[in-house]
Amino acid sequence: MRTRALRDRVEPFLPALSAVVASALALGGLTAWTAAGAAGSPAELSVTHARVLQPFPGRASTAVVFTVRNEGAADDRLLAVTSPAVNSAMLSQDADAGQAAARMRMIGSAPVPARGALEMTPYGTDVMVELREPVRLGERGPFTLHFQQSPPLNVEALVVRHSEWSYP
Repeated sequence: MRTRALRDRVEPFLPALSAVVASALALGGLTAWTAAGAAGSPAELSVTHARVLQPFPGRASTAVVFTVRNEGAADDRLLAVTSPAVNSAMLSQDADAGQAAARMRMIGSAPVPARGALEMTPYGTDVMVELREPVRLGERGPFTLHFQQSPPLNVEALVVRHSEWSYP
């Protein structure tokens, strides 16, 4: 009889007790995640390979490529590239047009994965620019990369021949 009386007193508190235990477990898990450095870790971006492909004679449009490395734990997105050396700059990507041909399409952004890289190429994702003035081989031009989460990055891109362009 005493067991039943004790159970009758404890039973109304069981739902509240299970909520308290669940909250304590969740809080403990979040605390461990934060202590391990995973919570709120931002993207950590750097540019390691910035190249302007020298335009063909008589042309002002060309491709600019960058390798954007992300050592952080959060994804980010490249939204735009600007430069005082260009009239316009647009993110673009080659798309398969069939029969071993490709066509260029403009894109709104490009992913920079956590603990990974966005490796631009003239045959994949790049930045199509219209240069203000002719450029010479070996010159460097200023560019600013704008991201969704991270602050802008200022870099200098080296002018190279198409035949001298190489992957990072």
